[in-house]
Amino acid sequence: MALNLRRLAGVGLLTSIMHLTRKIPYAEESGAIFTRGPISQRVDRHHFSVCSADQLEFQDVSVKSDLRLEDHQGFQKWHNGGGCFHKSACVAATTIIEIGAIIHPKAIIGENAYIGSGAIIGPAVAIGQSTKIGYNVALSNCTIGDYCVIHNGVCIGQDGFGFFIDEHGDMVKKPQILKALIGHHVEIGANTCIDRGSWRETTIGDHTKIDNLVQIGHNVVIGKYCMLCGQIGIAGSVTMGDYVTLGGRVAVRDHVSIVSKVRLAANSCVTKDINDPGDYGGFPAVPIREWRRQVATHRRTIK
Repeated sequence: MALNLRRLAGVGLLTSIMHLTRKIPYAEESGAIFTRGPISQRVDRHHFSVCSADQLEFQDVSVKSDLRLEDHQGFQKWHNGGGCFHKSACVAATTIIEIGAIIHPKAIIGENAYIGSGAIIGPAVAIGQSTKIGYNVALSNCTIGDYCVIHNGVCIGQDGFGFFIDEHGDMVKKPQILKALIGHHVEIGANTCIDRGSWRETTIGDHTKIDNLVQIGHNVVIGKYCMLCGQIGIAGSVTMGDYVTLGGRVAVRDHVSIVSKVRLAANSCVTKDINDPGDYGGFPAVPIREWRRQVATHRRTIK
């Protein structure tokens, strides 16, 4: 009696499995391995390798070698940090490339540089010595100087925003073919974007410091020892001298020139050239004393 019950239970279990595999199309093929024909035939149909125990170790090494050669297409693991670099890249032996970072073909990395996890160093990008690249940074079409700090999420060298309407009424993209050049001892805050040039190279001067979330358009030239606070937007083809300081959320319109040693108050908007050094504020930006008089007059008017 017990034996018959066990046989019935086994039949019931098999019937349940077959019932499920009929309902699920992709499961039918999987169930076939266990329910139809000799196991050797099912394995062969699903393209599994069949080898003896003696051949297993040799075949495993061979497959891994083929994957390295075919899948990585010239990329190799870096000895110091576990990142990935292309064999055509020129990387100094003292460079640290963390796991998850990728160095693309013909990139140049200087001595004692540090590339954080998730960073992408594009083809032909050059990075100077002792420069630190943070996590998830994307660099393309650019050159980074020595002793720079590029914080997490920065994007440098992508296309600028340039379009025009042609004679047929279609929106056409303007060619963006030049580079972004970052000087020495420059620090760039998290999630800042610097576009590549179209008619001249976008340039950031030596010792300039840029805060988080700053947008610098194509063809912009910024001088040395400048300070740009958070959430600044600089439109394309702006020219700034040395020792310029921009407060938070300053906006600068395109094709404007700002002379050296200018300071702009937060939330100011530059709509025309500034030719004299000094402090400015307001919308549009005017000399700071005039802006203060405007604010005082407005307050008296609304009372």
